[in-house]
Amino acid sequence: QVQLVESGGGLVQAGGSLRLSCAASGRTFSPYAMGWFRQTPGKEREFVAAITWGGGSTYYAESVKGRFTISRGNAKNTVYLQMNSLKPEDTAVYYCAVSTYYRGGVNLAYGYDYWGQGTQVTVSP
Repeated sequence: QVQLVESGGGLVQAGGSLRLSCAASGRTFSPYAMGWFRQTPGKEREFVAAITWGGGSTYYAESVKGRFTISRGNAKNTVYLQMNSLKPEDTAVYYCAVSTYYRGGVNLAYGYDYWGQGTQVTVSP
């Protein structure tokens, strides 16, 4: 079993920044990719960003391109999401996820095997 723990969420004013962290622990595994998704009440989980572990390729939703940056940490199986120029519409619960093998685009939630509990990000106007 793999456990993912997110941290770094909180309340910030529009235009501010937050950095989310996600650490994976548990059984040994080599991820194909790690990603971030977000969800607001009544809506489906939405892709935010992903990074492939082998080549370090990064992918972003159009809504966050140029504002968010996903990166891998020095510690194994750690990923970060730097969020700048935050907007009220970025308010959501943010989830970290791990994909252990390729199953199509990294923007697809069904391609991920393990999920964290989520961390709340609230951006005030």
